[in-house]
Amino acid sequence: MDKKHYEYFKNIVGDENIFEDKAHLIAYSYDATREHFEPDAVIFPRHEEDISAILKHCNEYKIIIVPRGAGSGFTGGALPSEGGIVLALEKHMNKILEIDMKNMVAIVQPGVINMDLQKAVEEVGLFYPPDPASQDYSTIGGNVNENAGGMRAAKYGITKDYVMAIRAVLPNGDIIKAGKRTIKDVAGYNIAGILIASEGTLAVTTEVTMKLIPKPKLTKTAMGIFPSVKQAMEAVYKTMASGITPVAMEFLDNLTIRAVEQTFNKGLPTEAGAILVTDVDGNLEDDLDFQLNKIEEVFKENGCSEFKRAKDDKEAADLWFARRNASPALSVYGSKKLNEDVTVPRAVLPELLEKFYAIADKYSINIPCFGHTGDGNVHTNVMVDGSDPEQVKIAYEAIEEVFQATIDLGGTLSGEHGIGIAKAPYMKMAFTDEEMNLFNSIKMAFDPNNILNPHKMGLK
Repeated sequence: MDKKHYEYFKNIVGDENIFEDKAHLIAYSYDATREHFEPDAVIFPRHEEDISAILKHCNEYKIIIVPRGAGSGFTGGALPSEGGIVLALEKHMNKILEIDMKNMVAIVQPGVINMDLQKAVEEVGLFYPPDPASQDYSTIGGNVNENAGGMRAAKYGITKDYVMAIRAVLPNGDIIKAGKRTIKDVAGYNIAGILIASEGTLAVTTEVTMKLIPKPKLTKTAMGIFPSVKQAMEAVYKTMASGITPVAMEFLDNLTIRAVEQTFNKGLPTEAGAILVTDVDGNLEDDLDFQLNKIEEVFKENGCSEFKRAKDDKEAADLWFARRNASPALSVYGSKKLNEDVTVPRAVLPELLEKFYAIADKYSINIPCFGHTGDGNVHTNVMVDGSDPEQVKIAYEAIEEVFQATIDLGGTLSGEHGIGIAKAPYMKMAFTDEEMNLFNSIKMAFDPNNILNPHKMGLK
């Protein structure tokens, strides 16, 4: 970095909050994609005013800025792929500022860890439902910028359903607040809605007002075992149409079941076509039993060969073990995994999985699938030998067909992980030229000098 700029930033944040040594540059050069792009410097802003001053200077001199939370993303959204400065928000801006019990609202800084927020509000009898798999370390700011989901989305929705307001700094240094601490707000454009899932390309989030709900007192868990994945997928959407809304409805296909069993030896039914694991919650024991009875009825009408109910927390944890450990177990099928999170309307899940397995047969590869079928979100894993260039080439050809099959069924490229750089090449498959032009126009309206996380999401 030019010495003039370094000195300017040092005067703002202090010598202890700006780094350009190799250790910091490497530490902030990657995320869960395992891609690697070194920034020119790493800055830890202490508060909103630091961010405003930094962005104002960067905008004047056209210096690239990349906001970053915990770096847990799967698509490279927080990678400095064009160089520039990483603005790391986890060190100082990590406080829960307020838990308003009367209005059931929490106000938090972007560096707050998702699980820390969940625990804090549960201590006072409230509930923040969004639970991405990275909840133990991902930040609320990152969750907002990626619109993170999780296993509880089937009943409770995803991050956007809990964001009431966002404070943010625009690329020119201006500070704005989008939204209000009110249940209703239809005044002006929905700027908060535009900022959610924008992957740090439009503004830097400095504060989020989150809606909370009362915490349910009881939860029960069950598992259904199915002869075929088609029968399991049909049971999913028929359950949701029956009037029962489970907290979670998660599935593992046969390839995933066998991988988990080979890795962990948990006594799973390796001959099963699929497993569905479900949770229900509420405040009355009889209500939970009613929900599970209805789910069991629908499952068995659709071929479920065995329905297991957990008698206590330990049995519930045992039933969930396979789902929670599915991803690491898949390494038995290859050293390279292309993990996608495509999402379709629930009713077409049976057809979607059939298309994926046909793609696997075409390329003679394994494509194990698992995920959040309660909301139509399938984690599709193309597994190949990463040391074989021909296999890697085949994997990317297969992924393109996976995306096309998803789009053909009315689905989307991503239900959770976002676009970043990993899925940017496929955006034109999912959006028309007119829609991409609109996205670029929104980006330029916020960031005319294109300094904030440029060239992500397929944008210019």
